[in-house]
Amino acid sequence: MRVVSAQLSAAIAAQQPLGGIRTEHDSLGTRELPAEAYYGVQTLRAVENFQISGIKLRKFGHLVNALAHVKKAAALANAELGALAQPKADAIVAACDELLTGHLRENFIVDMVQGGAGTSTNMNANEVIANRGLELMGHRKGEYRYLHPNDDVNRSQSTNDVYPTSVKLGVYLSLQDASAALGELQNALRAKAVEFSDVIKMGRTQLQDAVPMTLGQEFGAYAVMIGEAVNHLQRIGGDLLAVNMGATAIGTGITSPPGYADLVTVKLAEITGLPIVQAENLVEATQDSGDFVAVSATLKRAAVQLSKICNDLRLLSSGPRAGLGEINLPAMQPGSSIMPGKVNPVIPEVVSQVCFQLIGYDMTVTMAAEASQLELNMAEPIMAHDLMMGTMMLRNAAVTLTSRCITGITANREHCRDLVAHSIGLVTALVPTLGYEQSAAIAKEALESGGSVYDLVLERGAMTKAELDDLLSPEKMTAPRSRRL
Repeated sequence: MRVVSAQLSAAIAAQQPLGGIRTEHDSLGTRELPAEAYYGVQTLRAVENFQISGIKLRKFGHLVNALAHVKKAAALANAELGALAQPKADAIVAACDELLTGHLRENFIVDMVQGGAGTSTNMNANEVIANRGLELMGHRKGEYRYLHPNDDVNRSQSTNDVYPTSVKLGVYLSLQDASAALGELQNALRAKAVEFSDVIKMGRTQLQDAVPMTLGQEFGAYAVMIGEAVNHLQRIGGDLLAVNMGATAIGTGITSPPGYADLVTVKLAEITGLPIVQAENLVEATQDSGDFVAVSATLKRAAVQLSKICNDLRLLSSGPRAGLGEINLPAMQPGSSIMPGKVNPVIPEVVSQVCFQLIGYDMTVTMAAEASQLELNMAEPIMAHDLMMGTMMLRNAAVTLTSRCITGITANREHCRDLVAHSIGLVTALVPTLGYEQSAAIAKEALESGGSVYDLVLERGAMTKAELDDLLSPEKMTAPRSRRL
């Protein structure tokens, strides 16, 4: 924090000889800022106070855009209700439109993790929009008598409705990105299911030989898992579109004109193109973070499914000589500083680590939501950080797994078939014909002698060769078969 304060002071001092500073005040006193900064005194204090995660608000474009949407909707509603002069509303709307194109994003500099229930984030947006609005009106930054961050940009609002609404929209938009990336992963897995549909291999339960299946069936199951994750994320995302705009401080709508809550929600839906609705009860919506818990839990579910797939990919590709070796993952980089030729499954490894982080984020979101007291939850910033970071990491992990692993996987076809031919698991197919006891005895003898199930059945005269060949055909063991009594 000392380093940051020193850097800020040095930046301001460097501009003093050129007259490149301006002075602003708040309820705590007066401070100097770089004249060209679009942020103001309250943002400056937040930067000094909250050097926590190092992750700045500007990192999450969807959240910045959500703030711009909210401020634009508020300005439009206030102007229509006669609570804000039209020239001021026009300047605010124009500044918000610029933010939505990516302009001025570098000025969103507060740490995502902060005290004050998101006030610093709200004021960072208010100050940037006000100062850009002032320029558009022909004034200098900081001349707040013409357009004020609190009185005008924040009119009829509170951090307590602006921040949760913006976080909900930001997370919703991020979920769309993550879902799209997972959808591409699902398509890649489906393509592999088709490619490997004729590859016979041993299925395993509890890491022991079970019964034959195709490698295509294995990858087809993975595709279904990811499809389920996408469907659940999309369903739960819809719950984020019930917002508490117009609630102001605690849900009573104090400081806002009659009709504002309904109108600002309509405006927000219009400018975003999303089916946004007003929460059923604004007092409840201002203090309850249940929607964030539900989204986090669904992200955790997706992480668990994704990591399971990565575990399997590492097992199936283990070796290359002393492991299962049924598939080959594309070689991405040398795997050891000491063992020449070693190549590690680095992509599944990194994706699993992302999944571990998402699971940890879920616990944090759960505890933060539980921390709500009376009419407000002060811990929403850590939920915002974890949900925004989590959805971004999930998206990136899915893109990486698809492009740098799944699409390049190949099958060791002959090795898979050899494992089937020598597996004790084939004996399962004998149970309907020979019964469990006799089949178990054959399996035990095969294990003890090292012989094959096939040869032992013939030696015992339990079945003819023709009957056995038909029954033990791996291709016929990968789907249900009719059975005669």
